[in-house]
Amino acid sequence: MRYGFWLPVFGGWLRNIDDEHMPATWDYVRDLTVRAEDLGYDLTLIAELNLNDIKGPESDSLDAWSTAAALAAVTKKLELMVAVRPTFHNPALLAKQAANIDRICNGRLTLNVVSSWWKDEALKYGIEFDEHDDRYARTDEWLDVLNNCWSQQHTTFSGKFYNVDDNILSPKPFPQRTYSGAPREAEGEGGFSPLNSATTEKGFSPGHSANTRPTLYAGGESETAKNLIAAKCDAYLMHGDDPTTIASKIADMKQRRAKHPELPPLIFGVTGYCIVRDSESEANAEVERITAQPDPTQSPAGFANFQQWVTGSQLEKKISLRDYSVSNRGLQSGLIGTPEQVKQRLADFEGAGCSLVLLQSSPQHEEMARFSAQVMQRS
Repeated sequence: MRYGFWLPVFGGWLRNIDDEHMPATWDYVRDLTVRAEDLGYDLTLIAELNLNDIKGPESDSLDAWSTAAALAAVTKKLELMVAVRPTFHNPALLAKQAANIDRICNGRLTLNVVSSWWKDEALKYGIEFDEHDDRYARTDEWLDVLNNCWSQQHTTFSGKFYNVDDNILSPKPFPQRTYSGAPREAEGEGGFSPLNSATTEKGFSPGHSANTRPTLYAGGESETAKNLIAAKCDAYLMHGDDPTTIASKIADMKQRRAKHPELPPLIFGVTGYCIVRDSESEANAEVERITAQPDPTQSPAGFANFQQWVTGSQLEKKISLRDYSVSNRGLQSGLIGTPEQVKQRLADFEGAGCSLVLLQSSPQHEEMARFSAQVMQRS
């Protein structure tokens, strides 16, 4: 299992708690990330939202891409997984930007491709907002342009959303992934094939492996999303759920991936909000503290976009306000209890097919150190 953490670009993950003592500042996230390397964490996920989804739109939130570039220069080992929303980025320009950051960190940049859901945010930033299926149609084209620009010179692409004429991109991304647990070239069944096949004028290059360009992660629960991820990404990320449900989702995605035999197996990861305490009763008390049901007439600002999130996403099951009080359905992963209980839960996720867990906790400096010492036992 590889251990990742969400970078607190919003100042926390709890909609019921105003101040989590983890400010959305460069100083805080820099110190946290540098310390995380020493504690043995493998990666950080840097979310991209221009408005604060957790504490309310008026609150501070850090820009994902400038933060990632800064972290690339001050870290040495961590995988830097940056969320990117195709609606907000021209794919050829993003390919150039990402390649440059990947060179700064010597092959540690990866992308989490997110098809946007928040209509108000897009309109406030002057971005056209596509409805659900159009967002994924855009992402489909966006991935083709991105990969082609990374893998070849003189890319030309003509589609519904993007038109590129004879693109030249130099330098390309760093030629290999250098973070811990990175995909490696291998011969024979199940291995990643080297970059040796030409891309089509309008299509994905299956020979352009996740070892020779930034790994592409993505998540989604609609049929459209899952089919696209199975066809054009390297890894599938899931919101919080129990190991049995996660195992079922993985089995489904493996079947979808099998329709593309030219591609390597998908990597699977799950999100979880983690509470480790000396006793189960202490852990449960913390759950009650952070999920106190909000007064619907005086809800904290972070609940204001609840309906937009529910209606803008095609979720597999209904989400309550209590679930929503913690980001990304994190409590449903069940990473709550004593160190032994949390270790067993992680083993269950590994048995289900996950090789990556993306953790949230609060406050992160203290909780990430506790998790490292009592669960990871790498420090």
